[in-house]
Amino acid sequence: MDTHKEKFKIRLGLFVVLGLLLFVLAVFIIGKQKNLFDPVFRVTATFYNVSGLQVGNTVRFSGINVGTVDNIAIINDSTVRVDMLIRQNVQKFIKSDSEVGIGSEGIIGDRILVLSQGSTDAPIIEDGEEITSTEPVETDAIIQSLEITAANAELISIELADMLENINSGKGTLGKLIHDDGIASNLSKTMDNLESSSKGLDENMEAAKSNILLRGFFKKKEREERKKLEAAEKAKEKQDKAKKEAAEDAAKEKEKQDEAKKKAAEKAAKEKEKDSKN
Repeated sequence: MDTHKEKFKIRLGLFVVLGLLLFVLAVFIIGKQKNLFDPVFRVTATFYNVSGLQVGNTVRFSGINVGTVDNIAIINDSTVRVDMLIRQNVQKFIKSDSEVGIGSEGIIGDRILVLSQGSTDAPIIEDGEEITSTEPVETDAIIQSLEITAANAELISIELADMLENINSGKGTLGKLIHDDGIASNLSKTMDNLESSSKGLDENMEAAKSNILLRGFFKKKEREERKKLEAAEKAKEKQDKAKKEAAEDAAKEKEKQDEAKKKAAEKAAKEKEKDSKN
């Protein structure tokens, strides 16, 4: 009987010790996740809408969990202040011009705060400093936009199905073109007639040029075209000549200026030499 009681006490003691170890381990893990045992500094930000953010949610920087949300308080009817506790060993990497936004872990995961990287020449953020925030995109707005897009896509699909049905049944202009062999044959004949007419027109033009009555007209046209080309060539030559003369005048003017500068320098040197002798 005493042996039985002693075994029971041993088992009870082991159970209690195991429970205490599990409790301490859980406290240690939770405390490490919530930065209870690491030196931290505080940063604040204000939002119009925290979009479901809760105390204890993660603060992330460069894809790494660096802190937690410590407090969320309503300041007024349009402002909510969020206090963050961030590990002190990453303070040197966070700049004063960094921004914080509200994101989520996955599509439907918990809300998190995401710190952006600031500029390299900005000062390091201080303890208690307020950081600029960016407002989150509401999930309801995204869903509503997707619903509108889906409705439009459905409407377009219905209209396309009706159009294809009409084409397959031979209705409408396009359906008749596809299903009616007679229309296709007429189009082919029309294209052949246009090609024949074009060839005939070219032949008539050549015949008209050799006609005695119309030969003078075509020669007059050729002379006019030739005169236009000659006038354009003369205008271009005149323009090139004017450019060349302007360049020569500019070169002469520069040469004169250089000569005048040279004479002025020589005169100044002589006067200086004369003054030094006196």
